[in-house]
Amino acid sequence: MRTRTSRMEPALPALTAIALACGIAASHTATASSHREAPFITTAPKVDGTDFYMFRSYEAGRADFVTLIANYQPLQAPYGGPNYFAMDPNALYEIHVDNDGDAREDLSFQFRFRNDFKAIALPIGDKNVAIPLVQAGTVSDLRATSLNVNETYTLDVVRGGRRGGQRTAVTNAATGAATFDKPVDNIGVKTIPDYAAYAAKHVYTIAVPGCATPGRLFVGQRKEAFAVNLGVIFDLVNAPIGVITDPALIGAVPNTIDDANVTTLALELHKSCLVAGDDAVIGGWTTASLRQARILDATPPAGHQTAEKSGGAWVQVSRLGMPLVNEVVIGLKDKDRFNASKPRDDAQFADYVTHPTLPRLLEIALNLPNIAPTNFPRTDLVTTFLTGIKGLNQPKSVTASEMLRLNTAIAPVPFAQQNRLGVVGNILAGGNDFAGYPNGRRPKDDVVDISLVAVMGGLCMANGNGDALGFGTACNPSAVPLKDTAFKLHDAVDQAVVPLLAGFPYLATPTPGSK
Repeated sequence: MRTRTSRMEPALPALTAIALACGIAASHTATASSHREAPFITTAPKVDGTDFYMFRSYEAGRADFVTLIANYQPLQAPYGGPNYFAMDPNALYEIHVDNDGDAREDLSFQFRFRNDFKAIALPIGDKNVAIPLVQAGTVSDLRATSLNVNETYTLDVVRGGRRGGQRTAVTNAATGAATFDKPVDNIGVKTIPDYAAYAAKHVYTIAVPGCATPGRLFVGQRKEAFAVNLGVIFDLVNAPIGVITDPALIGAVPNTIDDANVTTLALELHKSCLVAGDDAVIGGWTTASLRQARILDATPPAGHQTAEKSGGAWVQVSRLGMPLVNEVVIGLKDKDRFNASKPRDDAQFADYVTHPTLPRLLEIALNLPNIAPTNFPRTDLVTTFLTGIKGLNQPKSVTASEMLRLNTAIAPVPFAQQNRLGVVGNILAGGNDFAGYPNGRRPKDDVVDISLVAVMGGLCMANGNGDALGFGTACNPSAVPLKDTAFKLHDAVDQAVVPLLAGFPYLATPTPGSK
């Protein structure tokens, strides 16, 4: 089922594209990013991918680099001690890049974690007794002596298939070491008085085999960068229609996950390290895998990093490219299947794409009959989300599949000038910001609002009867009933006001457990 099309032929047959695309756009209306999106992943939060970002770096002096950010472990309460949110040492976390448009990974960056327990003890009477906390005092440096657990990780790059390709170690460019330290989570200001400075010591300059230019690496806790009114949205969109269709009220309600944290895997690589040949477009997604079998040790040895012993083949349990696809596009019965799937097999989800349910659910939830677009199959969404838009971010040859696509030849836009609606914002108001979603995804991009416009046919209407955006002749603006209202839809939470850093790793210092 590997349907390939040229840039001149929008990929209709990869029906997954439609479903995923519809879901993508629609999914943003009803959730907070990919948190707890499938039945199985709710039982394994350490491998639950929440967001994936891929964009040309807009930090000063880094315009020729591409930043890839994969977030895991959703909705972390800052006060969630005493063990906080270490990564799973029995899991494999990966960021994949497809640089020839065939829906198969050409590069995979593999992260593996280890937790080393020190068993710090205190003299209690005539005995030394191990303490119950992860820290025995203040923390300010790498591998601080006061830390009771040191979390480390390795990073490998695999060229070719993720399991059968050539794997080599990424190393610290300054020391040659192949093991990196991860900062402990932001326990609070008494334990870590200056967390920003402490975390900055864990930003590494790295040497990547096969890449002539050094990159950068950071793994650690960050403030949740996604904004959404989570409870209201999942309560059948419990918001007045007059609010969510008034552009003046894009920030009418608070971000309900503003105090949450996530764990970030961030890479910055020169764009020449990611592309192949003369095609500047790359696709990306992140996955997490667990071993096929596990045995729980009823009497785990002291100091062991886990009571679980695992073995067998790796089994993928989490997948994330475009935001929110699995949460609100894929039917409940197939959500675990989607998390285990690969882009090249996306045709199995065709029905969810060609005839998405989210627009109809919005009709029911908002009590607004006949607002859902009827231009089936939704080729406008297929092009936008599954093949890339011709002339913007569509590869020269493409297999329709769900992943985030980025044209690395399009220059980044400084943060202050970024349009929160990305490419959609240019269509609506004019401008020169073509470096945002759905051409990649930056932390400032309001993917919820962008997707609302798209799922209700806004991009199709903007394209008119021509084909300026490459949607193909099957895009039928007259079949989209919302008309101008489609351009006004939003979730009443403003993504653009989320605090962010000016440079790598871009996501802000995590919320502390105490202030």
